[in-house]
This record gives sequence, C-alpha cells and structure tokens, in this order.
Amino acid sequence: MPDRILVTGGAGFVGSHVAEFYAERGTDVTVVDNLSRADTLDTADEARATGAYNWNYLQSEYPDVDLVEGDVRDAAFVEDVVAGHDGVVHTAGQVAVTASLSDPRTDFEVNAEGTFNVLEGARKADSDPAVVFASTNKVYGDNVNEIPIRDEGDRYWYDDPDFEAGVPESLSIDQCEHTPYGVSKLAADLYVQDYAERNEIDAAAFRMSCIYGPRQFGNEDQGWVAHFILSTLRDEGLTIFGDGKQVRDVLYVEDLVRAYDAFLSDPEGKSTVYNVGGGVDRTTSLLELLDLLEDQTGKRTDITFDEWREGDQKVYVSDVHRAKHELDWEPRISLSEGVSRYLSWHEDCEAGL
Repeated sequence: MPDRILVTGGAGFVGSHVAEFYAERGTDVTVVDNLSRADTLDTADEARATGAYNWNYLQSEYPDVDLVEGDVRDAAFVEDVVAGHDGVVHTAGQVAVTASLSDPRTDFEVNAEGTFNVLEGARKADSDPAVVFASTNKVYGDNVNEIPIRDEGDRYWYDDPDFEAGVPESLSIDQCEHTPYGVSKLAADLYVQDYAERNEIDAAAFRMSCIYGPRQFGNEDQGWVAHFILSTLRDEGLTIFGDGKQVRDVLYVEDLVRAYDAFLSDPEGKSTVYNVGGGVDRTTSLLELLDLLEDQTGKRTDITFDEWREGDQKVYVSDVHRAKHELDWEPRISLSEGVSRYLSWHEDCEAGL
C-alpha cells in the first residue's frame, strides 16, 4: 500500500472514496480538485453538487487529508503536487459524453492533456509513484454495438458465445465511431499504456463500467444508477433514452477502490489495461433497476422515453477475468445490497447525520 497517495479529482464521487479508503488506513492523502464538475454537466444542479458535497465531507471527516484546489491542465502545478507521492490515482476528468459533444476542446484538454500532465509529473518525480488512471468502457466506441445481441424481454443480452463472460480488453478500439469523450479518454488511456510499456512509470488504465454508491449525485449526463435512485426518491420524472432494455454491469464503489489498491500495492509486472466492473454476475437493464428500486422503496417514478443518444451501447458488460487473475480481486457487493446501502446513506443524509 502506498505511504503517500495523491488523488486527482478527489472531490468527485470515485476520487472521494479513494481518498477515504486510504485515509482510513493511515496513508498520507493529498486531494486535488478544481471543483468544476457542476459547470461541465448540462443537467447538474445544486441538489446534486457532488464536488462541493465531497469536498466538505472530506474536510469534516478527514481533517488530515490535504485538500488542494488546482487544475490538472496546469502542467507546472501538476508536476509540483505529484512530487513526493508514491502513488497517484488519477480520476480528474470531464465525465460526460453530452458535454464532450457540445464542447470537445475542453473535453480534450481535461481528459487527454490533463492525463499527460499527470504522467509527466510522475515520470519526473523522485518518489517514483505508480499511477492508476480512471478510464472508461467508452474507449471501445461503437465496436461494442457490433457484437450480436438478442432481446430477452426487459433486457438485451449478447448473442455470441465469444462474449459470454463480457467484453475483454482485447476488443478493438479501431475503425469505428467514437464520441469526443471516448476519443479523449482513449488518448489518455494509450498514453498511460505507453508510459508503462516503456518503463517510464508503473501505470495501468482501468476501463470502468458503471460505478455507483454513496455520495454520488447522478444526473442525465453521468452516474445513471444514482440518478435513477434519486429521481425515484424525490418523485422526479425520468427520461430513458432508448427503450430501457440496455444492459450494464454495475460495480459498487468500494469494490472499485479495492481494485485500484491491488494494483498500486504491487504494480510490478502487472498489465497496463484492466476492464473493471461488476461482470456478468452484476448486470441490470434500466427497466430491471426500476423494478429493484420499486421493491426496495415502494415507489416508481414517472418514465418518458426519448431517442437513443449518440455513443450509447445497447449492452456493455466487462469481462473481469484479467483483474481477478492478476490482482486477486473480485466484486463483493451485490446490486441489491449496494442499492440498499445507497438508500441508507441517503436517509442519513436527509436526516442531517
């Protein structure tokens, strides 16, 4: 386990849980964030201000965590803040496909250039930090939709035996349509691989599926599991883009952070890319999640349907065999338990606890 960890985007949902994980274990933690998330998401509002909430949460619950306001696009700042750390978890990024379509330049500067700055900072640091990069399944682009699927009623599923375990890291990233978000994250992903393969630093890109858990305030642009839960609890109507049969594997955030730590604690000789998600045992369609929420809350919010959105995937499920084999890791929290934990957190949050 690293002795001194830097978390970029540490006021974000995933980043704040990384910071908490290491702070609980006595590691020196530095969090960097520019607190811009609400400005980059079209449908964000004050009631779903993830960055502000988590910044205040860390400040209150973990006063020994060093909170630094800064931007990964500032190369000199990044080089300075990385120095002295022996582990970096890089979660800072522009997180929404929709925002990348309306403002691709900012998307590129944050995701591609920002990651390059982190890698350069790590390469130059005398402390020789290992780096984990929060990548995405969107790097595979529309190749995911070339896999045959079948309709199983309330969900789609793969209709090709080669993908019974989900999408492996070997699926092509080439010769298909992407979105600006997918391209910027892919550029960053490739830089991570290159720096690692040339032995400049120890690093790995974790291509994440749908991550959810407490302190996530989802919206239409990003964080759909939390968005569905919050909309149900608040009796706010939901728009489903597509028919609701699209399937994702979902992973509770605690399980994701354990995967990161498994790499950082022993990075030597490891792969440079991992698909990480709930795998075939933790999948849900949008419609099935609504059923689960009704079972656990007794409520079902109003639904309207709209056209499919650019870059959407009808089925995406991670093949997590590589992470299981190399990192001795596997998910522990079921979807039902994870949703129950989110609901408990939300109840405490509403009660001011």
